[in-house]
Amino acid sequence: MNDPNDADRPSVRWALLRFAVVGPLLAAPPAPRELGLALKEIAARTWKHPITCQQVRFSVSTVERWYYLARSHPQNPVGALTRRQRKDLGLCLSMKVEFRRALWAQYKAHPNWSYLLHVNNLEALVEKEPSLGPMPSYSSVRRYMRAQGMVRRPLPRDTPGARAAMKRLDEREVRSFEAAFVLGLWHLDFHHGSLKIPGVNGNWVFPVVLAILDDCSRLACHVQWYIDEDESAETLVHGLSQAIQKRGLPRALMTDNGSAMIAGETQQGFKDLGIIHETTLPASPYQNGKQENFWSTLEGRLMRMLDREEELTLQLLNEATQAWVEMEYNRHYHSELGQSPLERYLKGPSVERESPTSERLREVFRREVRRTQRRSDGTLSLEGRRYEIPSRYRHLQKIWVRYARWNLGYIHLVDGRSGKLLCRLYPQDKAANASGQRRKLEIIAGGDPQIQPADVTPQKGRAPLLAKLLADYAATGYPAAYVPHHRSPDSPANTTDNANPTTTLEEDEA
Repeated sequence: MNDPNDADRPSVRWALLRFAVVGPLLAAPPAPRELGLALKEIAARTWKHPITCQQVRFSVSTVERWYYLARSHPQNPVGALTRRQRKDLGLCLSMKVEFRRALWAQYKAHPNWSYLLHVNNLEALVEKEPSLGPMPSYSSVRRYMRAQGMVRRPLPRDTPGARAAMKRLDEREVRSFEAAFVLGLWHLDFHHGSLKIPGVNGNWVFPVVLAILDDCSRLACHVQWYIDEDESAETLVHGLSQAIQKRGLPRALMTDNGSAMIAGETQQGFKDLGIIHETTLPASPYQNGKQENFWSTLEGRLMRMLDREEELTLQLLNEATQAWVEMEYNRHYHSELGQSPLERYLKGPSVERESPTSERLREVFRREVRRTQRRSDGTLSLEGRRYEIPSRYRHLQKIWVRYARWNLGYIHLVDGRSGKLLCRLYPQDKAANASGQRRKLEIIAGGDPQIQPADVTPQKGRAPLLAKLLADYAATGYPAAYVPHHRSPDSPANTTDNANPTTTLEEDEA
């Protein structure tokens, strides 16, 4: 009764009417043996129907029942006079279990059908299988479906990810969330605009916009348009790097599972910068609802103001977007926050980290791959090109390199154990190598600092192990284990009979 909107509910209206009927009997109980007369007087009166507002009367037995019910609950007589809710409410027990099961099976297969289409197909099914009948009315089927949460939903794509998303939506509840700290969580996504602009090749294209939002403050950290139909990782890194330099380094980032978001360059950058990357389920845009709401605001306000722009270009689109974001969106009062996104961002609390330098951002957003060094010329192959490895790393068999696929002129050799950048690699210049000039070999990186290989004299004489084996064998006193051949140049002339070259070992010993 504390909620003023409760008076609009029919059940509450009936309870208030019943209390008005029997309330005087509770306030001034009749004398003994006069209750019947009092009930007859109340039954003779007319009352205003709580729903139709027509004049109605109630029987003596009805008023008596209300009186004893209210008197038995002195702490809450109005609640006791409220209509009881049916235990089978929403179950529609008049429908057979087989019919309800068939309805559920049909809804599972076709969640995008309207109520009427479901009913029409059920009529055909009941006609084919009479055991499911009788066929309920349209209103009964609709009421049952609404009570069971069978609302109309778009049909998911026939992919494992979409099926998993639909299954999760059927089994798990959906709840709104908000990060407790500024820069604690960012949202990032692409969106294809509704207005066409001239492309590079003279054709008309729909530009794509990249937006990065702060979850706690709803601040648009950076918004920029690109002519990029594929939503590449290069575009993502370009926009995200600007957002980081403008606002600071976030702790976590939420995106979908687009190819740009899970690219090797992007993932390596997140790891090096200590950014937790959280992805949404496929076909589940509601998990990134703040980003989806931003798209509707951008299309409904900014893009509508550009509808009549005769010479809309990428430059004008970006200039207008920056002005709209900084002067309207970030400064506009947000009803859920109770203040503007910019005010919320400045007040905090914040877990901001200082932005890295431009060179550092350029270094981290690159993928790491392993290659094999070719011993013949000290090169490695990368994206169909050959790069020369400095001679001080000629001892490495497996080479780790870091590069971005959109910038093959900026590649570094990486220490496979520590991840430290060792040196920059350059493409092989065969024309320069044709001059015949060669650099002197450098000292191997990580070599012995106390020994210079160039100053060491090569070992002379017999190999130490062989000399040891010969000496040990001679010390045993064993007889000769072989007979020299007569044609052997080091064989004595008097030990071999030229006429009989098949002298045996026993004859030689004799």
